[in-house]
Parts: sequence; C-alpha cells; structure tokens
Amino acid sequence: MTPIWRSRLLKYSLYAKFSNSSPQRLPKCNQGLRRSYNIAACMPEAAEFQGVGDYKGLYEFSINQSDTFWGTVGRQRLSWITPFHTVQNCDLIKGKIKWFEGGQLNVSVNCIDRHVRTCPERVALIWERDEPGTEITVTYRQLLELTCRLGNLFRRLGVRRGDCVTLYLPPCPLAVAAMLACARIGAVHSAVFAGFSAEALAERIRGARSRIVVTANQGLRGGRVLELKATVDQALLSCPSVQHVLVTMRTENPVTVTDRDLVLEQEMMKEDSLCEPVAMDSEDVLFLLYTSGSTGKPKGLVHTQAGYLLYAALTHRCVFDYHDGDVFGCVADIGWITGHSYVVYGPLCNGGTTVLFESTPVYPDPGRYWETVERLRISQFYGAPTAIRLLLKYGDQWVKKYDRSSLKTLGSVGEPINTEAWDWYSRVVGEGRCPVVDTWWQTETGGVCIAPRPADPDAEVIPGFAMRPFFGVQPALMDGKGKMLTDTDTTGALCISRAWPGMARSIHNDHQRFVETYCQPYPGFFFTGDGAHCSRDGYYQIVGRLDDVINVSGHRLGTAEIEDVVNQCQGVAESAVIGYSHDIKGQGVYVFAVLKEDVDISEEVLAQRLRDMVSKKIAKYAAPDFTQVVKRLPKTRSGKIMRRVLRKLVEGKADDLGDLSTLDDPAAVQEAIQGHRRLLAKGAKP
Repeated sequence: MTPIWRSRLLKYSLYAKFSNSSPQRLPKCNQGLRRSYNIAACMPEAAEFQGVGDYKGLYEFSINQSDTFWGTVGRQRLSWITPFHTVQNCDLIKGKIKWFEGGQLNVSVNCIDRHVRTCPERVALIWERDEPGTEITVTYRQLLELTCRLGNLFRRLGVRRGDCVTLYLPPCPLAVAAMLACARIGAVHSAVFAGFSAEALAERIRGARSRIVVTANQGLRGGRVLELKATVDQALLSCPSVQHVLVTMRTENPVTVTDRDLVLEQEMMKEDSLCEPVAMDSEDVLFLLYTSGSTGKPKGLVHTQAGYLLYAALTHRCVFDYHDGDVFGCVADIGWITGHSYVVYGPLCNGGTTVLFESTPVYPDPGRYWETVERLRISQFYGAPTAIRLLLKYGDQWVKKYDRSSLKTLGSVGEPINTEAWDWYSRVVGEGRCPVVDTWWQTETGGVCIAPRPADPDAEVIPGFAMRPFFGVQPALMDGKGKMLTDTDTTGALCISRAWPGMARSIHNDHQRFVETYCQPYPGFFFTGDGAHCSRDGYYQIVGRLDDVINVSGHRLGTAEIEDVVNQCQGVAESAVIGYSHDIKGQGVYVFAVLKEDVDISEEVLAQRLRDMVSKKIAKYAAPDFTQVVKRLPKTRSGKIMRRVLRKLVEGKADDLGDLSTLDDPAAVQEAIQGHRRLLAKGAKP
C-alpha cells in the first residue's frame, strides 16, 4: 500500500483540530423524552423483519440479514415485470456486482407510469428557470407524454436497445424526459455537464460512441447566455459517429444549423404520445456518467437499472425524510450524479415533486435560493458547501428577508462542510429547527452512504461529521499496510466492506481499470479513495482525498487531467498541479510550472494563458487560481514529483515538510518556497 496515503490521512484529518477536546455537539434533548425512529412510517417493510423494533435494530438487520432486507425492500418499492430470483451475487475481490438477478422492470414506468395511474395531475417537476418568478410546472401526466414522444423520436432516428445517447443540456424538463425516454426504450444515456468545454464533451461522446446528441440552442445561467449548440458543433468536428443533433430552443436566438440538426420540439410533435416500455434486466446499463480520475483520463462509470433506482429512491426517502406533498429542492445540475439521483431518479421513483434549478445562488442577488424556497414552498433543500460558504459572506439579511417556514430538512453534498458554514446553515437558514444532513457519497456509490439521518429524531449531530452509515452500508477503515482498523477514535482509508445495490458496476469499456481502482487496493473491500476518521462513538468524519484528485466547488478533478492541459501550453516543459484550501470553493487549483529553455514569459502572462487554456479544454471552474514559475520541481531520485512537499509549502507549512530523504535536489524545494513567498508578497492568498 502506498506509504504516502498515511501521511495524507494525518494531513487532511480535520479531527486533529479537536484532538485535545471533545468535538462540538448539538445539545441533546431530555433523555427521558427521547423519541425513537418511526419505523412504521419510514419503512413499513420492517414489519416483516423479526425482532426489529428500533433504528439500531433495523440497521443491524440490514447488515446481518442483507438478502432479506434488500429483497423485501426491492419487492415493495419497485414495480417488476418479472420478479427477481436472486437478491445479490457479488464478489468485491473480482469486481463482480449483481443485484436482483432474473428480475425485469422499466425505470421510466417506475418513475412515471405508476404515478400517472394514481395521481396524474400531481406536479412532478418545477423548473426554476434562470429568470426569477418564471417557474414552469410539469405534472406526471405531462411528463409521461413528453417522455413517450421523445422515446418514439429516438426510435425513429435509429436508437436501439443498448445504444448511448449523449445529453448536453441545462436543467430543464426536456432533459429529464430525455433521460427517462432512453430508459423507456432500453437505451443508455450519458449526461454531460453543460459547462464542459468542446474538447471535454467530444471525449465523452467518443467514449460513449453516441450517434445522437441532445442539446439546447443556448443556455441561461446567472443572467449569462451559454452557447451550447456552438460548443456541440465544435465538439463534433472530432466525433464522426454522430448522425443527428436534437436542439431544444431555450431562447429565441437563432443558431447555425447543419444537415444533421433537428429542432427537438418540432420533431417530438410528429410522434405518438404512447410509447411501449421495454422490459430491462436488472443489470442492464441505465446510464454512463464520466468522472475525473487520478490518471488524467475521465472514467465512464456504469450504473445499472434496478439496484441503482432502488437505492436512489430509498436514500431520498429516508435520509431527507421525504413525504408525499413535500417539494424537494436539490439545486445540483443534472449533469452530475447528485442531479441524477436526487433531482431525477430518487424523487420521481417516490412520486415526489422535484425542483430543476437553472440559475446560480447569487442571481439576481444573494437571496435567490431563499426567495425560491419561499415562492415554491420547498420542504427539503440540498446544496453544496461551496455555495453555503459564498452566501455566508453576504450576511444574514439576504436569508431573513424571505419566509423559510416550509423548510424541514437542510442537506449538503459534494465535499465536507466546515463547522462555521454548518452552524450558519443550521442557525440562520434553518432557524435552528431543521436538521442538517451532511451527506457523504460519490459518483461511484450512486447514492448517500453516510449521513446523520436516518436515525432517532433526537439523535445527536456533530457539525462537520457525516455521522452514520446508511442501511446496508458497512464502512471499514484501513491502515497503510492494508489491515482493517478495529478500534474507534482512529483514522484510515475509507472502504466499504460489502456490496450495496446503488454502487457502480464498472468503468465503460474498461472493467479491469474498475477492479484495479476500487477492488484491488484492499481485496474484499470497495476502496473509496477518501480518508475518514471514526470517533469514539462510532461516528464518521470524511477527512479528504487520498489520491491526486481535487474537489473544486464539489467538482472532482484529476490533477493529471489539468497537468495534461498545462503541459500543452507552448513554453511549458512540465508542471505539477495541487489542490489547496479555498474559503469559497473548498479547494482551489495551484500550478507549479517549469518553462522550457530560452522561453521568456512573465508569470502573469503565463497565468492568464493557462486559465484560458484550461477553461477551454476542461471547464472554467477548473481554471488555475495561481500559477508559480519554478526552475525545477521537487522530485524523488526515481523521478516522481513530490506533491506532498508542494502542498505543505502552499499551506504555509514550509517548516514541516516531513521526510525528505528521497529528495533528489533540495534546492528545488527552497526555490519553490521563495517563489511562493514572492506570490504572497504580491497579495496572493492561497
């Protein structure tokens, strides 16, 4: 096991801040009046679980009687065309993960049709458009019609079972309908965040081998116009497989049209409003979703039908305490896994009302979230810590200006939330009455794996802690030698010791990479790539990434991916990219660049050039915050860049660089320290 992981566990451990004192805790209610978890209301299936009478018993049952737990929940919560005969058939050592074998279902039927039969006029989607006060509602009946027409259109254009359709769309009802239309006809969808550059989009289209791309003429976000169709046109210059581009008209502005382009709304109206759903096997692919990896090449993670849908629905219901009649407000983009699981599939499978948020937290002013909460009567609000930290800086007045009495639960996602932001979120936004669920999960996990809820209503919550594993999820902490840490009050590599239904099954066209990344580091366990601390009480706190992936505003980026772009810059010989703590974004991007011989360029000009290149080739949020030119990078004698040394000096810990016995040239470290101090003298504050 890589020794550097152990040093990173110590480096990232937020818990070390509390090492000499107890962690901050919320006041407990009178123990004599303590309420218990309402199993009958939250999980009526538990009536079949012998001996289960409280939350602790239900969690233990989900671990010890896993087949019974998931089999019962799966039969009750999903509508099956053909019943499954085997609950699970998994071997993490081999990367073999199969759930509900023998079963057949259709995801779109579970998300739409069955609700149309019981409540056709219930609102399924509330599209909170960029322009405040112009929201559009879509009922389940209307969503079914949109989905069927689009499914028939896909079929007319030659999409067959197993084909992959790429979606490059902002949050909007047609994006949801496109995802569900793919599911309805047995196709796979690959939704790409509509902020990615043409090159990043092209790589994902080629990886999915898509013949159909769905996009919008333009997007609107924060009052700005995004040229989505133009980005697609640029991407398709290197994607010869694409035959048709379906374009929805978000604005009235004309765009360049080619022979392959079709206006989506016009084509849909030619189709019938009935579309026969396909019976899909439980382990057929539902969607691909690309996420960054430490090798620099994005991974197309594979999620399948039944297990993913069940897990998204169950976590949505239990973690956020969602009930019929609530309005679920997840403000994530549908191009990310959070949007897939908690804007689309989880809420719709539960027959819920879900919000599609198109704008930004500060448009037209920093009260946008809370004005939306008041106007739409949002019950559960789920956002990113980076947005919470941003809004905190604008003061309480923008929150208190609006009525937030509809709120029941507040959630955070994407990265650990710091204590200051947690306190403000709970005290100001939630008025001290809404539980804050700081959720930990990943694209790979499919849904929430560790969170403060579900639990007894009065169970304690510690700010900054993800807290408790979800039903069926059994975390394990491992040391640097690959051994499981059995004591509490310890820190290690976070693994999960058994398979669960929502987890990714593979990496598209590269299952060996999936096995090597997630299953081989700790055989028999799923390796998450994160470090975690387990407190004396058994509560989990996520302490950071253990690989070279950084988290900018909730977006995971491989450092190698950014370095690849930086190294393409004319004049740059090599580079090292690291993440550093950023007050707003969680982590920022810091570049150390070595120039080629005889290249004369100022640090300022190079910094701007790199920002432009990374923005174009990856995305604007990935652009470097700081660029420092150095003559050489600190390396080991074997030639490996010592990134931990660079992280230390950027964090102001130049006097605590750790073991430098393998350092090839000590002068490289001193030069980097001096250059960093020079940046600080100019006013930089990384």
